[in-house]
Amino acid sequence: MNQVFAADLEHIVKDSLQNAPCDLDVRYDEPMSNHCTFKVGGPADCFLRPSGKGFPAFASALLTRALADAVPVFVLGGGANIVVADSGIRGIVLDMGGWTGDARPIEGGMCFRSGTSLDDAAEAAALAGFSGLEFLAGMPGTIGGAVWMNARCYGREISDVLCETEVLDFSQGSLAGNPITQPTNPAEFGYKRSPFQDRQVLILSASFQLSPGDPRIIDAEMEGYRRDRSDKGHFRYPSAGSVFKNNPAFGGPTGKIIDDLGLRGLRVGGAQLAPWHGNIIVNTGGATASDIRSLTNELAARVKSATGFELEPEILFVPS
Repeated sequence: MNQVFAADLEHIVKDSLQNAPCDLDVRYDEPMSNHCTFKVGGPADCFLRPSGKGFPAFASALLTRALADAVPVFVLGGGANIVVADSGIRGIVLDMGGWTGDARPIEGGMCFRSGTSLDDAAEAAALAGFSGLEFLAGMPGTIGGAVWMNARCYGREISDVLCETEVLDFSQGSLAGNPITQPTNPAEFGYKRSPFQDRQVLILSASFQLSPGDPRIIDAEMEGYRRDRSDKGHFRYPSAGSVFKNNPAFGGPTGKIIDDLGLRGLRVGGAQLAPWHGNIIVNTGGATASDIRSLTNELAARVKSATGFELEPEILFVPS
């Protein structure tokens, strides 16, 4: 990293911390392979993990200063749906993993901080006797990331139960200072889409409208989802789950379309299309981000050539 740029980053962090003290883990040239489920990715210039009650104020101060200095900030959730480039991420990575705890019941549901893991959220809701988040059991990622992408599985999606989201909005180039609570408008959500993808916001928490349920029945359903994910091989090797989105217009799941072309096992370097699933790329060991991107492009090209279908990646390549 350029020494002048490193000094600028240090000043931004120091000034933000002085204005809004909080517990803070600071790392420079931090390998992003340590922070995503694919286990690939070059270094982040500056990796920050704030925690404690001072988190929102620090995040606000940091984003305000970074925007003023034209320093990019990448917000990291659970790293479960991204492929970080081998060259890494310039500027600041703001890791939300320290903004957890304080899962609390609300009227008719639960509220979670955005860094809470999806499995922990499902477990906490079950413990409180609420049903509705079972489909998240065993899914990698965080509440904030799931809301941002409107995570979906087993025929359910986050927007089915999301009632409101607390955000810091800096879409106008500066932060309002105080968090804004935004009620959910179902019309703004779609398949793997949320309104937050088109705005510059930092998701702080999310509240869910849930139903009372028997904890024993809820637990049994969650264990079934965890077992199903394991049986499908989601955790045999580092991966990010499904590579491509499904499209109903194609007449079947993307994984089956790829299977029908006999592409299971196709590989580029250390990246391989799983021999047991047509829509999961795995890191067999030593894969690079370039390997994964090349294999993704190759699969899309082969499907396009054979069927005319244009597959849309679900995984995000960072930077894009």
